[in-house]
Amino acid sequence: MSSLLILLFELMGTVAFAWSGAMIAIQKKMDLLGVILLGLTTATGGGVIRDLLLGNTPPMMFRNPMYALLAIATSVVVFLPVVRRFFHRRQHLHELILLVMDSFGLGIFTAAGIRTAMESTESFNVFLFLFVGVLTGVGGGVLRDVMAGDMPYIFVKHFYASASILGGAACIALWPLLGETPSMFLSAALTILLRLLAARYHWNLPKSDE
Repeated sequence: MSSLLILLFELMGTVAFAWSGAMIAIQKKMDLLGVILLGLTTATGGGVIRDLLLGNTPPMMFRNPMYALLAIATSVVVFLPVVRRFFHRRQHLHELILLVMDSFGLGIFTAAGIRTAMESTESFNVFLFLFVGVLTGVGGGVLRDVMAGDMPYIFVKHFYASASILGGAACIALWPLLGETPSMFLSAALTILLRLLAARYHWNLPKSDE
């Protein structure tokens, strides 16, 4: 049961990040191929970087194309004219869904990255786990923003990578106490909550121009 829940968990994260990437591509007026590539990159980019860092080659997206196919299908749905028209007339809803999807992807993939890192070594290496978890969470978004010609979220947006760091730290701390599934779900929930609260209340780290 726990393995099924974690699979569903990761599939939710794939859809969430693919949706956010495809929506950004539509904002940039990309064609269908651009929308698919940006959605696919956002959904799988962090995982590819994680697997290369841990020496898990070829990366999971090539060994199990389910994630890539789901990301492509999600991107195509977002590109459908009826979906584009719906969000074009509701810009505020468009921005809200983009925020929510990006936050869910961040939380889910931070926890999933920590799980993969833990499976890759027998030692309890907190720095490795946290680094890989955060990289998995923010990696796809960084690639998305660079490809879209934007400054990556982690450098300018409200408490973005910081939410991933705190959520990831909670996952590592809770793992010996609660086990795999509860710690992953609680970690993702904390990351998502912090990201949404930061956007709502404009929490930011100090910037160089302040």
